[in-house]
Amino acid sequence: MRGVVLAGTTSGVGKTVATLAVCRALAAAGHDPQPAKAGPDFIDPSHHAAVCDRPSRSLDPWLAGEDGCLRNYWRGTGDVCVVEGMMGLYDGTNSTAYVAETLGLPVVLVVDAKAGMESVAAQALGFREYAAEAGRDIDVVGVLAQRAHGGRHADGVREALPDGLAYLGRVPPLDGLEIPDRHLGLLMGEEAPLDDESLATAAETVRVDRLLEVAAEPPRPDPAPVGPPREATVAVADDAAFCFRYPATLERLCDRATVEPFSPVAGDPLPDCDGVYLPGGYPELHAAELAAGGALDDIAARAADGLPVFGECGGLMALSETLTDADGETHSMAGILPANVEMCDRYQALDHVELVADRATPVADAGATVRGHEFHYSRADVAADATLAFDVRRGDGIADGRDGLAEYRTLGTYAHVHAGSGAVDSFVESL
Repeated sequence: MRGVVLAGTTSGVGKTVATLAVCRALAAAGHDPQPAKAGPDFIDPSHHAAVCDRPSRSLDPWLAGEDGCLRNYWRGTGDVCVVEGMMGLYDGTNSTAYVAETLGLPVVLVVDAKAGMESVAAQALGFREYAAEAGRDIDVVGVLAQRAHGGRHADGVREALPDGLAYLGRVPPLDGLEIPDRHLGLLMGEEAPLDDESLATAAETVRVDRLLEVAAEPPRPDPAPVGPPREATVAVADDAAFCFRYPATLERLCDRATVEPFSPVAGDPLPDCDGVYLPGGYPELHAAELAAGGALDDIAARAADGLPVFGECGGLMALSETLTDADGETHSMAGILPANVEMCDRYQALDHVELVADRATPVADAGATVRGHEFHYSRADVAADATLAFDVRRGDGIADGRDGLAEYRTLGTYAHVHAGSGAVDSFVESL
Protein backbone atom coordinates (compact mmCIF):
# COMPACT_ATOMS: atom_id res chain seq x y z
CA MET A 1 0.00 0.00 0.00
CA ARG A 2 1.67 3.18 -1.22
CA GLY A 3 1.07 6.40 0.67
CA VAL A 4 1.64 10.14 0.98
CA VAL A 5 1.44 12.58 3.88
CA LEU A 6 -0.62 15.76 3.41
CA ALA A 7 1.06 18.28 5.70
CA GLY A 8 0.03 21.83 6.43
CA THR A 9 2.12 24.95 6.60
CA THR A 10 0.15 25.84 9.76
CA SER A 11 -2.90 24.71 11.68
CA GLY A 12 -6.18 25.70 10.05
CA VAL A 13 -4.87 25.62 6.49
CA GLY A 14 -7.53 23.12 5.38
CA LYS A 15 -5.76 19.76 5.68
CA THR A 16 -8.95 17.81 6.45
CA VAL A 17 -10.83 19.10 3.42
CA ALA A 18 -7.75 18.52 1.24
CA THR A 19 -7.49 14.94 2.52
CA LEU A 20 -11.14 14.26 1.76
CA ALA A 21 -10.79 15.74 -1.74
CA VAL A 22 -7.74 13.57 -2.46
CA CYS A 23 -9.50 10.44 -1.18
CA ARG A 24 -12.56 11.19 -3.32
CA ALA A 25 -10.33 11.78 -6.36
CA LEU A 26 -8.54 8.47 -5.83
CA ALA A 27 -11.86 6.62 -5.53
CA ALA A 28 -13.18 8.29 -8.68
CA ALA A 29 -10.05 7.11 -10.52
CA GLY A 30 -10.73 3.50 -9.53
CA HIS A 31 -8.44 3.30 -6.49
CA ASP A 32 -9.26 2.19 -2.95
CA PRO A 33 -8.07 4.99 -0.62
CA GLN A 34 -7.17 4.24 2.99
CA PRO A 35 -7.32 7.41 5.13
CA ALA A 36 -5.07 7.98 8.13
CA LYS A 37 -4.34 10.74 10.62
CA ALA A 38 -1.03 11.73 12.16
CA GLY A 39 -1.26 12.22 15.89
CA PRO A 40 -3.92 11.64 18.55
CA ASP A 41 -7.12 12.78 16.89
CA PHE A 42 -10.65 11.34 16.87
CA ILE A 43 -12.58 14.06 15.02
CA ASP A 44 -10.76 14.40 11.70
CA PRO A 45 -10.75 10.60 11.27
CA SER A 46 -14.55 10.60 11.61
CA HIS A 47 -14.70 12.73 8.45
CA HIS A 48 -12.28 10.36 6.73
CA ALA A 49 -14.47 7.40 7.63
CA ALA A 50 -17.62 9.15 6.39
CA VAL A 51 -16.09 9.70 2.94
CA CYS A 52 -14.07 6.48 2.59
CA ASP A 53 -16.45 4.12 4.42
CA ARG A 54 -13.63 2.55 6.44
CA PRO A 55 -11.85 3.43 9.71
CA SER A 56 -9.05 5.96 9.50
CA ARG A 57 -5.72 4.74 10.88
CA SER A 58 -4.26 6.72 13.82
CA LEU A 59 -0.51 7.05 13.28
CA ASP A 60 1.37 8.32 16.32
CA PRO A 61 4.92 7.03 16.95
CA TRP A 62 5.07 8.64 20.40
CA LEU A 63 1.98 6.74 21.54
CA ALA A 64 2.51 3.44 19.75
CA GLY A 65 6.26 3.43 19.13
CA GLU A 66 7.76 3.56 15.66
CA ASP A 67 7.05 -0.12 14.93
CA GLY A 68 3.54 0.30 16.31
CA CYS A 69 2.99 3.27 14.01
CA LEU A 70 4.06 1.15 11.03
CA ARG A 71 1.82 -1.72 12.15
CA ASN A 72 -1.16 0.61 12.36
CA TYR A 73 -0.41 1.78 8.82
CA TRP A 74 -0.26 -1.77 7.51
CA ARG A 75 -3.56 -2.68 9.12
CA GLY A 76 -5.13 -0.48 6.48
CA THR A 77 -6.96 -2.24 3.68
CA GLY A 78 -6.75 0.06 0.66
CA ASP A 79 -4.20 0.45 -2.12
CA VAL A 80 -3.24 4.11 -1.50
CA CYS A 81 -2.96 5.61 1.99
CA VAL A 82 -3.59 9.33 2.45
CA VAL A 83 -2.19 10.52 5.79
CA GLU A 84 -3.52 13.84 7.07
CA GLY A 85 -0.95 15.69 9.13
CA MET A 86 -1.49 17.70 12.30
CA MET A 87 -0.70 21.39 12.89
CA GLY A 88 2.15 22.63 10.68
CA LEU A 89 4.60 20.11 9.23
CA TYR A 90 7.37 20.68 11.79
CA ASP A 91 5.27 21.67 14.82
CA GLY A 92 5.26 19.67 18.04
CA THR A 93 7.41 16.96 19.62
CA ASN A 94 5.39 14.29 17.84
CA SER A 95 5.15 16.28 14.63
CA THR A 96 3.83 15.40 11.20
CA ALA A 97 7.48 15.46 10.11
CA TYR A 98 8.28 12.74 12.66
CA VAL A 99 5.38 10.62 11.40
CA ALA A 100 6.58 11.05 7.79
CA GLU A 101 10.12 10.07 8.82
CA THR A 102 8.86 7.04 10.71
CA LEU A 103 6.81 5.83 7.74
CA GLY A 104 9.32 6.88 5.11
CA LEU A 105 6.55 8.61 3.15
CA PRO A 106 6.85 11.69 0.91
CA VAL A 107 5.15 14.91 1.99
CA VAL A 108 2.68 16.90 -0.10
CA LEU A 109 2.41 20.39 1.34
CA VAL A 110 -1.09 21.87 1.67
CA VAL A 111 -0.59 25.62 1.18
CA ASP A 112 -3.29 28.28 1.51
CA ALA A 113 -3.15 29.90 -1.92
CA LYS A 114 -6.14 32.19 -1.42
CA ALA A 115 -4.02 35.34 -1.68
CA GLY A 116 -0.86 34.13 -3.37
CA MET A 117 0.70 32.56 -6.48
CA GLU A 118 4.50 32.75 -6.77
CA SER A 119 4.67 33.27 -3.01
CA VAL A 120 3.08 29.84 -2.60
CA ALA A 121 6.08 28.35 -4.44
CA ALA A 122 8.50 30.28 -2.24
CA GLN A 123 6.78 29.01 0.89
CA ALA A 124 6.85 25.41 -0.32
CA LEU A 125 10.52 25.66 -1.29
CA GLY A 126 11.30 27.00 2.17
CA PHE A 127 9.62 23.99 3.80
CA ARG A 128 11.59 21.66 1.52
CA GLU A 129 14.95 23.34 2.13
CA TYR A 130 14.36 23.57 5.89
CA ALA A 131 14.36 19.76 6.11
CA ALA A 132 17.85 19.60 4.62
CA GLU A 133 19.16 22.42 6.81
CA ALA A 134 17.74 20.77 9.93
CA GLY A 135 19.10 17.36 9.02
CA ARG A 136 15.61 15.88 8.77
CA ASP A 137 14.84 12.96 6.48
CA ILE A 138 11.79 14.70 5.02
CA ASP A 139 11.03 14.70 1.31
CA VAL A 140 8.62 17.52 0.43
CA VAL A 141 7.68 16.45 -3.09
CA GLY A 142 4.77 18.64 -4.09
CA VAL A 143 2.08 21.18 -3.38
CA LEU A 144 -1.70 21.04 -3.16
CA ALA A 145 -3.03 24.58 -3.47
CA GLN A 146 -5.84 25.09 -0.98
CA ARG A 147 -8.54 27.71 -1.76
CA ALA A 148 -7.06 28.35 -5.20
CA HIS A 149 -9.24 29.43 -8.13
CA GLY A 150 -8.65 27.98 -11.57
CA GLY A 151 -7.25 29.73 -14.64
CA ARG A 152 -4.51 32.30 -14.06
CA HIS A 153 -4.52 31.70 -10.30
CA ALA A 154 -3.80 27.98 -10.52
CA ASP A 155 -1.43 28.51 -13.46
CA GLY A 156 0.53 31.06 -11.48
CA VAL A 157 1.07 28.60 -8.62
CA ARG A 158 1.98 25.72 -10.92
CA GLU A 159 4.39 27.66 -13.12
CA ALA A 160 6.24 29.13 -10.14
CA LEU A 161 7.09 25.76 -8.59
CA PRO A 162 10.77 24.87 -9.01
CA ASP A 163 12.05 21.49 -10.15
CA GLY A 164 11.48 18.84 -7.49
CA LEU A 165 8.14 20.26 -6.37
CA ALA A 166 5.20 18.77 -8.25
CA TYR A 167 1.87 20.52 -8.67
CA LEU A 168 -0.73 18.09 -7.27
CA GLY A 169 -3.77 20.24 -8.03
CA ARG A 170 -5.97 22.51 -5.98
CA VAL A 171 -8.99 22.64 -3.70
CA PRO A 172 -11.32 25.42 -4.91
CA PRO A 173 -12.88 27.87 -2.43
CA LEU A 174 -16.44 26.47 -2.21
CA ASP A 175 -18.98 27.16 0.54
CA GLY A 176 -19.89 23.45 0.63
CA LEU A 177 -16.37 22.59 1.81
CA GLU A 178 -16.64 24.38 5.17
CA ILE A 179 -16.86 22.17 8.29
CA PRO A 180 -18.37 23.90 11.36
CA ASP A 181 -16.61 23.57 14.69
CA ARG A 182 -17.20 23.73 18.46
CA HIS A 183 -15.13 23.01 21.57
CA LEU A 184 -12.63 20.17 20.93
CA GLY A 185 -12.53 21.00 17.20
CA LEU A 186 -14.66 20.26 14.15
CA LEU A 187 -18.06 18.63 14.38
CA MET A 188 -17.91 14.87 13.86
CA GLY A 189 -18.15 13.48 10.33
CA GLU A 190 -21.61 11.99 10.84
CA GLU A 191 -22.87 15.33 12.19
CA ALA A 192 -21.49 17.64 9.51
CA PRO A 193 -20.67 15.81 6.27
CA LEU A 194 -19.30 17.90 3.44
CA ASP A 195 -21.62 18.78 0.59
CA ASP A 196 -21.22 15.85 -1.80
CA GLU A 197 -21.40 17.92 -4.98
CA SER A 198 -18.79 20.38 -3.71
CA LEU A 199 -16.49 17.55 -2.67
CA ALA A 200 -16.86 15.94 -6.09
CA THR A 201 -15.99 19.27 -7.74
CA ALA A 202 -12.89 19.60 -5.55
CA ALA A 203 -11.84 16.03 -6.37
CA GLU A 204 -11.88 16.82 -10.09
CA THR A 205 -9.04 19.31 -9.62
CA VAL A 206 -6.68 16.86 -7.85
CA ARG A 207 -3.88 15.45 -10.05
CA VAL A 208 -4.22 11.76 -9.20
CA ASP A 209 -1.62 10.75 -11.79
CA ARG A 210 1.05 12.96 -10.21
CA LEU A 211 0.03 11.86 -6.71
CA LEU A 212 0.60 8.22 -7.61
CA GLU A 213 3.97 9.08 -9.13
CA VAL A 214 5.27 10.51 -5.84
CA ALA A 215 3.65 7.98 -3.46
CA ALA A 216 5.90 5.45 -1.71
CA GLU A 217 5.52 2.26 0.31
CA PRO A 218 6.68 2.07 3.95
CA PRO A 219 8.64 -0.91 5.30
CA ARG A 220 6.69 -3.71 6.98
CA PRO A 221 7.54 -4.27 10.67
CA ASP A 222 7.44 -7.60 12.45
CA PRO A 223 3.98 -8.51 13.79
CA ALA A 224 3.24 -7.52 17.37
CA PRO A 225 2.77 -10.34 19.89
CA VAL A 226 -0.88 -10.76 20.84
CA GLY A 227 -2.04 -12.69 23.87
CA PRO A 228 -4.51 -15.55 23.45
CA PRO A 229 -8.23 -14.77 23.17
CA ARG A 230 -10.23 -15.04 26.38
CA GLU A 231 -13.77 -16.23 26.86
CA ALA A 232 -14.86 -12.84 28.06
CA THR A 233 -17.20 -10.10 26.84
CA VAL A 234 -16.45 -6.37 26.98
CA ALA A 235 -19.41 -3.99 26.70
CA VAL A 236 -18.27 -0.91 24.74
CA ALA A 237 -20.33 2.31 24.81
CA ASP A 238 -20.83 3.46 21.22
CA ASP A 239 -22.94 6.53 20.49
CA ALA A 240 -22.72 10.31 20.16
CA ALA A 241 -21.64 10.67 23.82
CA PHE A 242 -18.91 8.00 23.57
CA CYS A 243 -17.45 8.31 20.08
CA PHE A 244 -13.70 8.84 20.63
CA ARG A 245 -12.09 5.47 20.01
CA TYR A 246 -8.81 4.55 18.35
CA PRO A 247 -9.33 1.80 15.75
CA ALA A 248 -6.30 0.05 17.28
CA THR A 249 -8.05 -0.10 20.66
CA LEU A 250 -11.18 -1.77 19.31
CA GLU A 251 -9.12 -4.09 17.14
CA ARG A 252 -7.06 -5.17 20.14
CA LEU A 253 -10.21 -5.72 22.19
CA CYS A 254 -11.68 -7.81 19.37
CA ASP A 255 -8.44 -9.83 19.16
CA ARG A 256 -8.63 -10.69 22.86
CA ALA A 257 -12.34 -10.81 23.75
CA THR A 258 -15.91 -10.54 22.48
CA VAL A 259 -16.99 -6.92 22.05
CA GLU A 260 -20.63 -6.00 22.64
CA PRO A 261 -21.54 -2.40 21.70
CA PHE A 262 -24.37 -0.54 23.43
CA SER A 263 -25.74 3.00 23.52
CA PRO A 264 -26.23 4.65 26.93
CA VAL A 265 -27.70 7.72 25.19
CA ALA A 266 -30.41 5.58 23.55
CA GLY A 267 -31.20 3.99 26.91
CA ASP A 268 -29.77 0.56 26.09
CA PRO A 269 -29.40 -1.64 29.16
CA LEU A 270 -25.91 -2.82 29.99
CA PRO A 271 -25.25 -6.05 28.06
CA ASP A 272 -24.30 -9.24 29.86
CA CYS A 273 -20.57 -8.73 30.13
CA ASP A 274 -17.35 -9.26 32.07
CA GLY A 275 -16.13 -5.67 31.77
CA VAL A 276 -17.18 -2.21 30.52
CA TYR A 277 -15.26 0.30 28.40
CA LEU A 278 -16.56 3.87 28.18
CA PRO A 279 -14.54 5.85 25.60
CA GLY A 280 -14.38 9.61 25.47
CA GLY A 281 -16.71 11.81 23.48
CA TYR A 282 -19.36 14.40 24.30
CA PRO A 283 -21.29 13.33 27.42
CA GLU A 284 -21.76 17.04 28.19
CA LEU A 285 -23.96 17.36 25.10
CA HIS A 286 -26.08 14.37 26.07
CA ALA A 287 -26.07 14.60 29.86
CA ALA A 288 -29.87 14.75 30.18
CA GLU A 289 -30.33 11.55 28.15
CA LEU A 290 -27.58 9.80 30.10
CA ALA A 291 -29.13 10.83 33.41
CA ALA A 292 -32.59 9.68 32.32
CA GLY A 293 -31.48 6.34 30.85
CA GLY A 294 -30.77 3.21 32.82
CA ALA A 295 -27.32 2.27 31.52
CA LEU A 296 -25.34 4.33 34.06
CA ASP A 297 -27.41 2.92 36.92
CA ASP A 298 -26.74 -0.60 35.61
CA ILE A 299 -23.02 0.11 35.44
CA ALA A 300 -23.02 1.55 38.97
CA ALA A 301 -24.73 -1.54 40.38
CA ARG A 302 -22.37 -3.93 38.60
CA ALA A 303 -19.31 -1.85 39.53
CA ALA A 304 -20.22 -2.10 43.22
CA ASP A 305 -20.19 -5.88 42.77
CA GLY A 306 -16.64 -5.73 41.36
CA LEU A 307 -17.19 -5.58 37.60
CA PRO A 308 -14.09 -4.02 35.92
CA VAL A 309 -15.06 -0.67 34.36
CA PHE A 310 -12.73 1.68 32.48
CA GLY A 311 -13.72 5.20 31.42
CA GLU A 312 -11.55 7.61 29.41
CA CYS A 313 -12.19 11.37 29.62
CA GLY A 314 -15.90 11.42 28.67
CA GLY A 315 -16.13 8.01 30.31
CA LEU A 316 -14.60 9.47 33.48
CA MET A 317 -17.20 12.24 33.38
CA ALA A 318 -20.07 9.75 33.04
CA LEU A 319 -18.74 7.61 35.91
CA SER A 320 -18.57 10.60 38.28
CA GLU A 321 -21.30 11.79 40.64
CA THR A 322 -22.48 14.82 38.67
CA LEU A 323 -21.78 16.62 35.40
CA THR A 324 -22.49 20.33 35.02
CA ASP A 325 -22.85 21.26 31.36
CA ALA A 326 -21.90 24.49 29.56
CA ASP A 327 -25.33 25.99 30.36
CA GLY A 328 -24.75 25.51 34.08
CA GLU A 329 -27.26 22.68 34.45
CA THR A 330 -26.15 19.85 36.73
CA HIS A 331 -27.01 16.22 35.88
CA SER A 332 -26.63 13.08 37.97
CA MET A 333 -24.20 10.57 36.47
CA ALA A 334 -23.30 7.01 37.51
CA GLY A 335 -22.00 8.12 40.91
CA ILE A 336 -19.24 5.49 41.05
CA LEU A 337 -16.24 7.81 41.18
CA PRO A 338 -16.08 10.49 43.93
CA ALA A 339 -15.92 13.57 41.72
CA ASN A 340 -18.13 16.34 40.40
CA VAL A 341 -17.30 17.47 36.87
CA GLU A 342 -18.10 20.81 35.27
CA MET A 343 -17.54 22.20 31.80
CA CYS A 344 -15.28 25.24 31.37
CA ASP A 345 -15.16 27.90 28.66
CA ARG A 346 -11.64 27.00 27.51
CA TYR A 347 -9.63 23.83 27.29
CA GLN A 348 -8.09 22.57 30.53
CA ALA A 349 -5.48 20.23 29.10
CA LEU A 350 -3.98 19.38 25.71
CA ASP A 351 -0.93 17.14 25.50
CA HIS A 352 0.47 13.70 25.07
CA VAL A 353 0.38 11.92 28.42
CA GLU A 354 2.61 9.45 30.21
CA LEU A 355 1.30 7.84 33.39
CA VAL A 356 3.05 5.61 35.92
CA ALA A 357 0.85 3.36 38.10
CA ASP A 358 1.69 3.24 41.78
CA ARG A 359 -0.90 0.52 42.42
CA ALA A 360 -2.67 -2.18 40.44
CA THR A 361 -5.55 -1.00 38.25
CA PRO A 362 -7.65 -2.67 35.53
CA VAL A 363 -5.36 -1.18 32.83
CA ALA A 364 -1.90 -1.33 34.44
CA ASP A 365 -0.03 -3.20 37.13
CA ALA A 366 1.87 -1.29 39.81
CA GLY A 367 4.99 0.27 38.29
CA ALA A 368 3.72 0.01 34.70
CA THR A 369 3.82 2.98 32.32
CA VAL A 370 0.86 3.91 30.14
CA ARG A 371 0.90 6.41 27.28
CA GLY A 372 -2.01 8.35 25.83
CA HIS A 373 -3.23 11.89 25.22
CA GLU A 374 -5.60 14.36 26.84
CA PHE A 375 -7.76 17.15 25.47
CA HIS A 376 -10.73 18.32 27.49
CA TYR A 377 -12.78 21.35 28.44
CA SER A 378 -13.96 19.99 31.77
CA ARG A 379 -12.44 19.89 35.24
CA ALA A 380 -13.10 17.40 38.02
CA ASP A 381 -13.55 18.39 41.67
CA VAL A 382 -12.33 15.24 43.40
CA ALA A 383 -13.12 14.20 46.98
CA ALA A 384 -10.27 14.76 49.41
CA ASP A 385 -10.02 11.05 50.27
CA ALA A 386 -10.26 9.85 46.65
CA THR A 387 -7.78 7.30 45.32
CA LEU A 388 -5.74 8.40 42.32
CA ALA A 389 -3.70 5.57 40.87
CA PHE A 390 -1.21 7.25 38.51
CA ASP A 391 1.61 9.73 38.76
CA VAL A 392 1.61 11.97 35.68
CA ARG A 393 5.08 12.00 34.17
CA ARG A 394 3.87 14.08 31.22
CA GLY A 395 0.58 15.96 30.94
CA ASP A 396 -1.86 17.37 33.48
CA GLY A 397 -4.09 14.52 34.66
CA ILE A 398 -7.04 15.02 37.00
CA ALA A 399 -5.48 16.95 39.89
CA ASP A 400 -2.10 17.74 41.44
CA GLY A 401 -0.09 15.75 38.92
CA ARG A 402 -2.22 12.65 39.41
CA ASP A 403 -4.65 10.74 37.18
CA GLY A 404 -6.63 7.52 37.37
CA LEU A 405 -9.55 7.99 39.78
CA ALA A 406 -10.27 4.55 41.24
CA GLU A 407 -13.15 2.99 43.16
CA TYR A 408 -13.98 -0.75 43.44
CA ARG A 409 -12.50 -2.14 40.19
CA THR A 410 -13.52 1.00 38.28
CA LEU A 411 -10.96 3.40 36.84
CA GLY A 412 -11.52 6.78 35.20
CA THR A 413 -8.77 8.80 33.50
CA TYR A 414 -8.57 12.07 31.62
CA ALA A 415 -6.04 10.28 29.44
CA HIS A 416 -7.15 8.46 26.30
CA VAL A 417 -4.76 5.53 26.57
CA HIS A 418 -3.33 3.76 23.54
CA ALA A 419 -3.51 0.03 22.90
CA GLY A 420 0.21 0.01 22.10
CA SER A 421 1.04 0.84 25.74
CA GLY A 422 -0.42 -2.45 27.00
CA ALA A 423 -3.51 -0.96 28.63
CA VAL A 424 -5.98 -2.98 26.54
CA ASP A 425 -4.22 -6.26 27.24
CA SER A 426 -4.11 -5.49 30.96
CA PHE A 427 -7.83 -4.67 30.94
CA VAL A 428 -8.71 -7.96 29.24
CA GLU A 429 -6.49 -9.89 31.66
CA SER A 430 -8.32 -8.24 34.59
CA LEU A 431 -11.70 -9.66 33.53
